[in-house]
Amino acid sequence: MSINLLDERRFFHRQLTQTRTLSINAEGVASNADKSQRLSCEVALSIARRLGAAEGVRKLDGQSAGKNFEAAVAAFVSATFPALSVLRPGQWEVLNVGSTRQGQFLAQFEPYRHLSELTEAIARNPTLATVLGNSYDISPDVLVLRHPVQPQVLAESGIVIDGAAEYSPLISRYSHAPIVHAVISCKWTLRSDRAQNARSEALNLIRNRKGRTPHIMVVTGEPAPSRLASLALGTGDIDTMYHVALPELVEATHASSNAEAIKTLDNLIDGQRLRDIADLPLDLAI
Repeated sequence: MSINLLDERRFFHRQLTQTRTLSINAEGVASNADKSQRLSCEVALSIARRLGAAEGVRKLDGQSAGKNFEAAVAAFVSATFPALSVLRPGQWEVLNVGSTRQGQFLAQFEPYRHLSELTEAIARNPTLATVLGNSYDISPDVLVLRHPVQPQVLAESGIVIDGAAEYSPLISRYSHAPIVHAVISCKWTLRSDRAQNARSEALNLIRNRKGRTPHIMVVTGEPAPSRLASLALGTGDIDTMYHVALPELVEATHASSNAEAIKTLDNLIDGQRLRDIADLPLDLAI
């Protein structure tokens, strides 16, 4: 299976524009811009025009835009990461969780299967909720899953595990539950509450696992470098943030001549906290 990342990136952008997730209204304001911020409007408009967004289009409501954005990110990852089997072999599945994320959706998968037992315990004894709070409540947007390997598949490759490796969830005889390889949070724009939600979810993923921490990634279309920094700066929670159009964002920000915004954006990139959407499937192979 062969892929061209540049072509897939272009198709991803077409999905955003064709679904009107990225559009420009009659007043010349892009759909991901904060109309109260001049820099946000300038940068967002430049990017939207570079990507071929339709003009004179009414902005979608937030719920529809978010749903479309999640679908576009899931489709991009599905089209790219499984094709990188030479870098990361395995049987992969990409889920756009969407409206199915009610309850403990993550409890179907390793290393979070114990969360279903925790939920049942709280249902029997509600006072536990006052102790645990909502630290176990995790609502992912997009999941990348790896399915367990059957022992005979390993044997055919010359890897014999009979009499050993009795408990690894990677082997299907121990567990048939898929393993969470990555959790991708999709934030079309970033306001302070959305940034905090993504960070809280990341910390809950880390604290509640029973096994290796999955990749924890955020994809956004936010045009303002200061708002990108509100989530991207620092380490310990998310792996990396990915922008839907980073080269276009860099060009538009530098064209604005806003020294503070330019410095912030350059620091995020040089500090390896912000990358382009095309980098994401390669990072998943690490």
